Amino acid sequence: MRADLALALVTCFWGVTFVTVKSAVSNVSVFLFLALRFVLAAVILGALHFHALPQLRKKELLAGARLGLFMFLGYAFQTSGLVYTTPAKSAFLTGSCVVFVPILLALFWRGRLGLWTYASSAAALAGLYLLTVPGGPAWTLQPGDLLTLIGAVLFAVHIILAGQYTRSHSLVALSFLQCATTALLAVAFCGLGAASGWQPLRFVPGWPSYSGIVITAVFATAAGFTIQLWAQRYTPPSHAAVLFTLEPVFAAVTSYLVMGERLGRRSLLGAALIGVAILVAELKGPAPAAPESPQPISAAVDSRNTSG
Repeated sequence: MRADLALALVTCFWGVTFVTVKSAVSNVSVFLFLALRFVLAAVILGALHFHALPQLRKKELLAGARLGLFMFLGYAFQTSGLVYTTPAKSAFLTGSCVVFVPILLALFWRGRLGLWTYASSAAALAGLYLLTVPGGPAWTLQPGDLLTLIGAVLFAVHIILAGQYTRSHSLVALSFLQCATTALLAVAFCGLGAASGWQPLRFVPGWPSYSGIVITAVFATAAGFTIQLWAQRYTPPSHAAVLFTLEPVFAAVTSYLVMGERLGRRSLLGAALIGVAILVAELKGPAPAAPESPQPISAAVDSRNTSG
């Protein structure tokens, strides 16, 4: 239960910062924003846990690099898509990873998932649609939507790999390495984009730019992904994916509290469906990946698998 609450807290971080990212990428080029965000997050994690970094093992380096690769690709497609689509569409399409996780598990990881897992995933996706996509004319798929959908598939792979690697590697190592890998890739793409003219560097000084980078680096990245990795040590990937659909719910609540945006019946019904999906996942989903009383984060982050 504590692991599930931790994942809910992470989705709160991500949901609250969704509008912040939209504002930031209006003033900062996509890969420059990702580079600054993840470089700052990696520096924070490295400074907090510098004593553990010299002890990194080859297997941890490879696992962290794989996580960082899929994290970078997911964010690259999602953030690029956000330039050409609305935050609401982006939230829904990103949340569609709740369906991709069980599908990918069944296809490539030979995961045996029960009917209730697929039912909760479908209910969560339906709730996401009602919550984030306004009623009215038919929704046509735009280039930004396609980019975001590809990002959702990549995020689904990241969720699955995180569930595997956290059971055998140091959480400190994985958290730092995935952020550092993402930062390095983003910096490299910044250089390539600027040199080729494909994506010139752009940075408009101001509060939206600075706050977007700092807030997402500290809360949504350094803290958020560390908590996610700890929680996924005790939560199956398909279960975690359902919990991640809370992200647009928190985004909608934040918009209501901060910006005064009202939630209509359609949005409330969508939020209720997501709640039902999470309840089904809790009561009928797969058994926890570890005992229900996991060790606290402070102890878990330094634990190591001596078997290699």
